[in-house]
Amino acid sequence: MRHARATPTLRIAAAAASAAFALCACAAADAGDDAMSPAAVDPDPDEPFVLEGVRDLTEIAKLTGPDAINDTEAAAVAGTDLGSMVNLGDKTFFLFGDTFGQRDPDSYGGQGGNWRSNVSAWTTDDDPSDGITFDGWTSSDDLGWATALVEGEHDANDGTGEVTKIPTYGFAVGDALYLSYMSVRYWGEPGAWDSNFAGLAKSTDEGRVWTALDAPRWPGDSNFIQVATAHVVDGGTEHIYFWSIPAGRFGGVQLMRVPATVEAVEDASAYEYFASTTADGTPEWSADMAAAVTVVDGTIGGLSVMWSDYLDRWIMTYSDGGNAYIREGITPWGPWGEPIEMVSADDYPGLYSPYLNPRYVSDGGQRIYFTLSLWGPYNVFWFSVELVRGR
Repeated sequence: MRHARATPTLRIAAAAASAAFALCACAAADAGDDAMSPAAVDPDPDEPFVLEGVRDLTEIAKLTGPDAINDTEAAAVAGTDLGSMVNLGDKTFFLFGDTFGQRDPDSYGGQGGNWRSNVSAWTTDDDPSDGITFDGWTSSDDLGWATALVEGEHDANDGTGEVTKIPTYGFAVGDALYLSYMSVRYWGEPGAWDSNFAGLAKSTDEGRVWTALDAPRWPGDSNFIQVATAHVVDGGTEHIYFWSIPAGRFGGVQLMRVPATVEAVEDASAYEYFASTTADGTPEWSADMAAAVTVVDGTIGGLSVMWSDYLDRWIMTYSDGGNAYIREGITPWGPWGEPIEMVSADDYPGLYSPYLNPRYVSDGGQRIYFTLSLWGPYNVFWFSVELVRGR
């Protein structure tokens, strides 16, 4: 199936299958809606997949770097990547990875001077249709330069220390902001790297000061190194759900959850791992990380998950070392539909990490907006695409 769009031709695969569960949710339906209510799990074995494809992919703006819609030069951000988002009140925080303040005009990929392992911008812009304008940078110094939230050690890339700390996602509990990050031990071939561990950092002053927590932490060889998060009501209790992948961009997705309280988030023993479903579809959770099962197979990298009011389904976006894809899910643990190509590497070489935010949708959720990193220019861009519902 082929759909026209505003940028070069996009190839689309159709999603079709039967399903075992359904979900209902209440979440923001349009950009600027601050009532970010958690999605609620409501199993129903008779719900089908409804997402048939995507169309009208549009590159809207460049968010960072030279010629961007934001003056990132003043923040000493000439090159950066990622850009996952977390909402706190009317603010949205963009979490960026390795950041360089100076880059030669012919630089390619992550290189340059004035290296910081991670930085963050924040915005109150509630109109995603023309790009996102940043209001400021968190943890900025006296010069207005963005400073690292939790700086990496910047050891040599020889597998013996810590090269950097990369933010993989964030979430908020009450007034506390949490940053999920991975400690990178070794950068290998494209899309492959080794991690020391994954952990959390916390801010209680809207991102100005961050503290890396001693716990919880997940081993570097586990499937819980990079995450996408969402608030979910399950059994009457609000949880933070983490869809998780190992280090690199070549692993499948596993799932964990924790009650959405500060005490639980900072207690390693409070986390549960999705282990199976019973014959009637009831999820079974285990305190043992080794009991976790894979809920989405494939070479998943830079993933993002949110509830779609338009589809009445979960949607997951990710890159696979080449293209960017979208899937729909009937419950957080599945079944998940077949991947549908969202952005082609033929049109955008070196793309990775398409990140969503439930705040940034329009047309009742039919159009979704997302960040996308491009390796060559090593900066973050703003895109949108329309979902095609078949039922």
